Amino acid sequence: GASGSRTAPTMEEGGSTGSAASDSSTSGSGGAQQRELERMAEVLVTGEQLRLRLHEEKVIKDRRHHLKTYPNCFVAKELIDWLIEHKEASDRETAIKLMQKLADRGIIHHVCDEHKEFKDVKLFYRFRKDDGTFPLDNEVKAFMRGQRLYEKLMSPENTLLQPREEEGVKYERTFMASEFLDWLVQEGEATTRKEAEQLCHRLMEHGIIQHVSNKHPFVDSNLLYQFRMNFRRRRRLMELLNEKSPSSQETHDSPFCLRKQSHDNRKSTSFMSVSPSKEIKIVSAVRRSSMSSCGSSGYFSSSPTLSSSPPVLCNPKSVLKRPVTSEELLTPGAPYARKTFTIVGDAVGWGFVVRGSKPCHIQAVDPSGPAAAAGMKVCQFVVSVNGLNVLHVDYRTVSNLILTGPRTIVMEVMEELEC
Repeated sequence: GASGSRTAPTMEEGGSTGSAASDSSTSGSGGAQQRELERMAEVLVTGEQLRLRLHEEKVIKDRRHHLKTYPNCFVAKELIDWLIEHKEASDRETAIKLMQKLADRGIIHHVCDEHKEFKDVKLFYRFRKDDGTFPLDNEVKAFMRGQRLYEKLMSPENTLLQPREEEGVKYERTFMASEFLDWLVQEGEATTRKEAEQLCHRLMEHGIIQHVSNKHPFVDSNLLYQFRMNFRRRRRLMELLNEKSPSSQETHDSPFCLRKQSHDNRKSTSFMSVSPSKEIKIVSAVRRSSMSSCGSSGYFSSSPTLSSSPPVLCNPKSVLKRPVTSEELLTPGAPYARKTFTIVGDAVGWGFVVRGSKPCHIQAVDPSGPAAAAGMKVCQFVVSVNGLNVLHVDYRTVSNLILTGPRTIVMEVMEELEC
């Protein structure tokens, strides 16, 4: 039967449709506001690039203190050592200033919110993105949407961004308004052309795209537009201390994203962004339908690496030793530990299967997938997805929430403690 599944709110809700006057970026208050938006976007990208590096180097990890586990956190003092060692800061004082910038912008916080200022001591801090407390106001949503579109457009098989001329001036990486609208609809980023146009007005208002010479608002035409920022340029943390806007001279280097790929023969890995190509989309369709099919024959999650490795067959019989109710999980003193994972889906999905109802549990985890890398294990019970409590719904609703939500999901689970 259909369960009343409440899907995550989309960006489309509450977006205004009016476009700002075309000269707002040059007028006084509009200019100041624009600079403030750019500043915020830069801090967000810089913080996110740092977060990914710290996860990769295991500076961020689950830590214990007085018998309590604090998932996904870092120790302030250790982080300052790391910043100096990696030449991101010249001395401890500067390092504290840098981290205070991230704290002021709400990107990191003390795990118990007891310290507003970042201190060079053995305190636990965490990126809000790792515990789902990051405030998703319209600004941040527009920014994250812009970043996702930029990543798609920068994939090798996409030819939308091209050098083009307008009024005798040549611009790099431009897109034509009408083609961009077609693409947004075709990619499923908007259901109608009108909706796509509203999205563009919003991206423009939030300073994510602009007309190449800043003369026009967004119009469905053959006018040329550009993304104002290169999300992929590797940021130096020291840039957080320059109050002025980032230079517009941006290079094409270090992609800011989501799929690890090793390079050289050193141990370091860089984040490569992967865009689903046609071939991968087919696989992903198989995977997606298999998540919601409930036949008792073995269902599987295809492995996220597109190698010839066989699909991971997952046992149709429940992996739980005995049924557990939501009430039991929530009983004070019950032998369960809460954990929070941030899982970044790759081109194929997230690499786990959810089953059961009220509460759902993790039935299978693809050993080579993103969920396994984040620490997910079979038999964990699902408490929340992206901040939405799911203890009282069935697995179809949970699968649906994940499949219709963003590529990065924050999941809270409960795991039975070993007696």
